Amino acid sequence: MASNAGDPPKDGSSGEKSEKIQARKESGYSDASPSELEHRETKEKIPDEGERKRLEATAKLENPLGGLSQTQLAQRGEEFCAKHGLTDPEDIRAFRLGAMIAGNLNKYDTVDELTAHEKEILDREITHKWSNPKMLYAVIVICSLCAAVQGMDETVVNGAQSFYKAEFSIGDPNSQRDSWLLGLVNAAPYICCAFVGCWLTEPMNKAFGRRGTVFISCAVSALACFWQAFTNTWWHMFIARFALGFGIGPKSATTPIFAAECSPPKLRGALVMQWQMWTAFGIMLGYVMDLAFFDVPNLSGIIGLNWRLMMGSALIPAVIVCAIVYFTPESPRWYLTKNRHADAYKAICQLRFEKVQAARDLFYMDTLLQIEKETMHIGQSKIKEFLTIRRNRNAMIASEIVMFMQQFCGVNAIAYYSTEIFIESGFSTQSALVASLGFGIVNFLFALPAFYTIDTFGRRNLLLTTFPLMSLFLFFTGFSFWIPENSTAHIGCIALGIYLYGVVYSPGEGPVPFTYSAEAYPLYIRPIGMSLATATTWFFNSVISLTWPALTQAWTPQGAFSWYAAWNIVGFFLVLFFLPETKEKTLEELDAVFNVPLRSLVRYGADQFVYFWAHYIFRRDVAPPKVPSATADIEYTREQFSQEKAHDATARV
Repeated sequence: MASNAGDPPKDGSSGEKSEKIQARKESGYSDASPSELEHRETKEKIPDEGERKRLEATAKLENPLGGLSQTQLAQRGEEFCAKHGLTDPEDIRAFRLGAMIAGNLNKYDTVDELTAHEKEILDREITHKWSNPKMLYAVIVICSLCAAVQGMDETVVNGAQSFYKAEFSIGDPNSQRDSWLLGLVNAAPYICCAFVGCWLTEPMNKAFGRRGTVFISCAVSALACFWQAFTNTWWHMFIARFALGFGIGPKSATTPIFAAECSPPKLRGALVMQWQMWTAFGIMLGYVMDLAFFDVPNLSGIIGLNWRLMMGSALIPAVIVCAIVYFTPESPRWYLTKNRHADAYKAICQLRFEKVQAARDLFYMDTLLQIEKETMHIGQSKIKEFLTIRRNRNAMIASEIVMFMQQFCGVNAIAYYSTEIFIESGFSTQSALVASLGFGIVNFLFALPAFYTIDTFGRRNLLLTTFPLMSLFLFFTGFSFWIPENSTAHIGCIALGIYLYGVVYSPGEGPVPFTYSAEAYPLYIRPIGMSLATATTWFFNSVISLTWPALTQAWTPQGAFSWYAAWNIVGFFLVLFFLPETKEKTLEELDAVFNVPLRSLVRYGADQFVYFWAHYIFRRDVAPPKVPSATADIEYTREQFSQEKAHDATARV
């Protein structure tokens, strides 16, 4: 039943809103509509004009074509073809229909011009999301091989160092000099990544494209692996491994982007996850190569042939990538950034079954890109906004926490030195390599559930669950060194602790950091954010690799494992207090999530900690704390933008 005009509003919030609107009218806005008054009030809440416009632009990215009629969308599709020289009638039809579908949030049932076959293909996008053209899977294979190259580069040294450290006179376990030099040699590529390699990503992508960057970085990796196999001194090995960092850095940052930009939206999350999974596969493959070449004897004039073959084996997948990468299409989005729209269309047609699909995705991609370009020119210096705007600063803090903890959870101490750890616990060298392979297998197999868990349980919940368990298993591993060495439990407990640690790391702190960092930053500042995130993880990776030998010498294995076990406890509380959940959030919702004051996040984390103990331990019936949000500060909603579009189809920030 409709209420009378004089009835008081039933909703308190709507009553407050009416009072605000009346007050605004009395202040001189009598000519404005209620929605305009709310919009103007929102503008005044955000004092910085650049920040306000940025928030509005980010809201428009939610659906930049919202509010346009089917006729207007069709016209825009045709204008796109005319502007970029696409004159084939079939292409013009594809862009006309593609624009209509893109503007209607991919609802195509009302588009009568679609053929039955086109509708069937569009249906299969939803019902069979893994059904795609072979060329898309060729891109996925290349990206998977790049990840395998990464993993092998990280772990072939694990077995090889057991042999070359004696040849290079850096193998005395009682010498501080030797411990530091061994760590320095292992850390060399990650030092390069942190300070040079990853910062080359943007200029290389800009100049050579995604394929070119992948080709160059894999070629550098292959040459560096070949070089490592011919070294004869520790400093020569250091230089060769430092050069390896020029391949690892750009490759690790470019490959996930290449896969995501070529893929349909419903596959992108899964493909980002594949990077971690196939890196774990490469880690396992590195251990396999260590075992495969273990018994290779020296030849006449060649000392240490076994470890040289181990180090050189990582060039094989890198060479394969170099050989086939140019048989796949370039990223359509990269072509768009170069204003090569016809090439972008040819590329995306190879990655989709139907031209309508290709035109829809390319038209929408180009629309988003134009808004991104507008966003780039709003406000102040990007570096200044990165640090001064709360939404960006909070995203940076959260991203840096997960990237830092990915290293200081201790995983790479095991990945790089597991053979040495098992030898010290009483294994023979060959048995230690077999045990290391076991860790690699566990790491790979338990990365598979992350496809399901990361979007089901959420990023924050996964970390809050796995950090305490990782701490427990590292303490267990370290304390197991106190078991008498003549007891079979000594070796068994150490191996068990390491394997259980791998079980909980792989679905948690393994895949979450890169996924979280990629979605935390707004688009206009994401390149800076991801460069910092990548540099952070590589820098602390180098710290782990450099310090572990000296740490075990100074503190014994018990102290070294306990050190990283304690850091996992620190990581738990950092996540609890400073990491908001990002699962299933839209771009607009992420602005609200990261615009919450830090004190509110800390208070929520403390309340959640108290709630957990009260509800699950003491079995008290208490209400869970409310998740803090800043939605009140971002009222420029998609619906308001759609209304603006309906009134003025050319509306922009």
